[in-house]
Amino acid sequence: MKPNRPTVLILSSDPSFFRELTENWPKGGEAPEFVLLEEDLCRELERDTYDLAIADAVNPEKRANLRHALAAAGKPAIVVHSDTSGDSCSIHGQILELRHAPQSWPMMPVFLGREILRRGQAEARASESSRLHTAADAEATLGRYMVEMYHTVNNALTSVLGNAELLLLEPGLPAAVQAQADTIRNMALRLHEVFQRFSSIEKELSLVARQSGKGALARAAASGS
Repeated sequence: MKPNRPTVLILSSDPSFFRELTENWPKGGEAPEFVLLEEDLCRELERDTYDLAIADAVNPEKRANLRHALAAAGKPAIVVHSDTSGDSCSIHGQILELRHAPQSWPMMPVFLGREILRRGQAEARASESSRLHTAADAEATLGRYMVEMYHTVNNALTSVLGNAELLLLEPGLPAAVQAQADTIRNMALRLHEVFQRFSSIEKELSLVARQSGKGALARAAASGS
């Protein structure tokens, strides 16, 4: 489910089914977007186009077709039926089958639908948070590796730069050798400047570590008080 406004797909050819559900759904920031589709057109539902389906299966002949199509889509669904021979409520995978009861219609499917959407949005937020945390860990690992390599490469560059400058001080140095030594020194200086920028990464990582430590101590103190 997307973390933003969810979409509820209502499968019914009865206008009152759609109207009673939408009119009794609480308005406000959590209200979903409703889409009406006749249940006869549900054979190929696209799972990415909705977050919850509420299907009108009061007609027993349509119940099996609806259940098959909704199961194939793999998204949460509430199927409202009129079969009095079985349980008033049963769960089949992500499909909740609910017997139509005049005394609780339409409040029961509305209540259950809202809870399903809330759970789905919470799972979507948790998944996004986990993804961001994984990406941040990967970036931090890369940053630490770059800092470690910075010290190693910087030491090597310092040695190359020092030797190139000593070579340039040698008297009577052939022009070709002098030009090569000068090129080595200039390239070493450029690389040294580039790697100097990595020192800022080290400082940023240290700052983040200190702030994380302070945050952990503050949370521990708050929980202990």
